[in-house]
Amino acid sequence: MANPTATCETSMGSFTVELFVDKMPLTANNWIKLAKSGFYDGLHFHRVIKNFMLQFGCPHSRDPQSARAGTGNGPDGCIQDEHPPAHKLSNEPGTLSMANTGAPNSGSCQFFVNTVHNDYLDWFTEGRSKHPVFGKVTGGMDVVNAIGNAPTAAGDRPNPAIQMIKVTVSE
Repeated sequence: MANPTATCETSMGSFTVELFVDKMPLTANNWIKLAKSGFYDGLHFHRVIKNFMLQFGCPHSRDPQSARAGTGNGPDGCIQDEHPPAHKLSNEPGTLSMANTGAPNSGSCQFFVNTVHNDYLDWFTEGRSKHPVFGKVTGGMDVVNAIGNAPTAAGDRPNPAIQMIKVTVSE
């Protein structure tokens, strides 16, 4: 059975992702559940850093100017960290990775798309950052790169704001 995919329609264009339910079932299914519920629709990218990543998924980012953008959790709270030894997926360009506070089991609804190879964020490398990869961009990397190169204001917020119009999951 093939992994599900999703189309992410943004104000700058669309990109498609594959979600690794076969390798990262807890994290990927959490994202799918949120997407299917409409949780991500209408939110804004709240953090974009050129040559690093674009972050998305905070419920407070519905208002792109909210001082709380980047601090919120999903309706079901946090999920358990998923670090399966058999699936050491690196934070390579175009991969989706679970954002967290740095504390164990603090991932929820926020995730980021790597625009460069951020291997120091891998859960299986030494260091504090532990961000499991649960998907990858399979189409529209040009849109991801355009978002990653968007002008930003204070706090790495895209200026003008970039909205996720709709996420549609296909299984």
